[in-house]
Amino acid sequence: MDSATEIKRRRTFAIISHPDAGKTTLTEKLLLYGGAVQLAGSVTARKNQRATTSDWMELERKRGISVSSTVLQFEYRGYNINLLDTPGHKDFSEDTYRVLTAVDSVVMVIDSAKGIEPQTRKLFEVCRQRGVPIFTFMNKCDRPMKDPLELLDELESVLGIGAFPVNWPVGRGFDFKGIFDRQSRQVSLFEKTQGGQYRAPEKVGGVDDPLIRELLDDETYGQFAEELEMLDMAGESFDHAEVLAGKTTPVYFGSGVNNFGVQHLLDGFLKYAPEPKGRQSVGGEGEFIEPEHPTFSGFVFKIQANMDPRHRDRIAFIRVCSGKFERDMTVNHSRSEKKVRLSSSQKLFGNDRETVDEAWPGDILGIVGHSEFGIGDTLTSGDGIEYNEIPRFAPEAFSYLHNADTSKFKQFRKGLEQLLQEGVIQVMELRNSTVKVPLLAAVGPLQFEVVQYRLESEYTALSRLETAPFETVRWLPVDIRDEATLDALSLPTGARLATDMDGHHVALFTSGWSADYFNELNPKVPLSPLPPS
Repeated sequence: MDSATEIKRRRTFAIISHPDAGKTTLTEKLLLYGGAVQLAGSVTARKNQRATTSDWMELERKRGISVSSTVLQFEYRGYNINLLDTPGHKDFSEDTYRVLTAVDSVVMVIDSAKGIEPQTRKLFEVCRQRGVPIFTFMNKCDRPMKDPLELLDELESVLGIGAFPVNWPVGRGFDFKGIFDRQSRQVSLFEKTQGGQYRAPEKVGGVDDPLIRELLDDETYGQFAEELEMLDMAGESFDHAEVLAGKTTPVYFGSGVNNFGVQHLLDGFLKYAPEPKGRQSVGGEGEFIEPEHPTFSGFVFKIQANMDPRHRDRIAFIRVCSGKFERDMTVNHSRSEKKVRLSSSQKLFGNDRETVDEAWPGDILGIVGHSEFGIGDTLTSGDGIEYNEIPRFAPEAFSYLHNADTSKFKQFRKGLEQLLQEGVIQVMELRNSTVKVPLLAAVGPLQFEVVQYRLESEYTALSRLETAPFETVRWLPVDIRDEATLDALSLPTGARLATDMDGHHVALFTSGWSADYFNELNPKVPLSPLPPS
């Protein structure tokens, strides 16, 4: 196939949600349709020793949560799909934000009993800032749920996005009978059978069709007819341009765990989701790089160590932005300004891999090895292309990490170095500290638990956490470097100076008030909430 055809059939998206909204379950059901897994392991079946395919870390299986972003790639009806399953827990939001830089659209999963929850709102805002098209799946319609009109109103009033219901629930909760497709005027019937099977969609003439009338009691039917009439009276037609602009979200109802409405969502998503989009280069002449640009380019958005426990390896995940990738090609590495040969390129499916000889814009590649690659780095076969896609965040949790077994010092140090390369946690070095204990910094404290777990399971290094008294970090101006100037700074009680992993000086405070007080004590030293770019 030619370049244009390959690009058109790519769809690269992530699934976002609040924890427990059913994101990982939906991910698995989507994979079923791609023929990628034979058996969808329900999240609730973990107690039966069967974990979901998309969660690969042992800690994830034990706790029943996703704490790492997984890349899953499969073919479906002529489309090449790159699906990124993101962590739902708020402590891993930084990893999720980075993943959102690598996708062209998202599916937002909402628990129809709870509506929009805090983490959903936070992730939605990141998508809005980037102008990413959003598709909404109202999950768990076969359980007690909010009024569907109320859910639509929440999308519009809480998130400020227009909502177009592509389908509508026929009954709800324990009386959930199926979904009515407002565009094709078809009903898909839900049957409470093992595995959540359902009959093929049946064409119906309208709301008053005998088929629908027989399914519902008088009260439920009256409510269903009234709701559809209200939607039709609103007169809103499906506006594809508004969807692509991120101003309207198509809404689908269903039940992920029972595999109902998932194919409707997938088919609608593939029909309306955008193909790979261009990216702004900050290098050279700062041109906008379209996917059809002949020069290969991509950027690293995630690094993961030890996905395969049999090999102590390291994978850099790369979003291909333009041109064609070919295995063994030589590219320019933006940060080191050196030429690098990309020989070990792989396609990922959880922790399973296969060698990839070529890839196109929209594809996600795993490049094994290359310790010089860092998050945000650009790789290109030409000159002058450089992307600045990765957002920076200030840590909000701090802990000292002690080596609990001095005989395992080498394993402790090597393991910590590799995990730091993933960019999920940072380490800071306190100034004038007599004891060299790593001070870990992360967006959320659960990250530290993951570090401890992985140090022990992957490097046989035991560690002990000690909570540090800091809550806030601020970066000093880059021109403050000399020791005399640092010594002259007036610090509030409990505040400490330190350096981050890039050698920048920071001030650590026990509270936000303490950081404000520093400004009063040192009015000529402006602090920054984010590190220098």
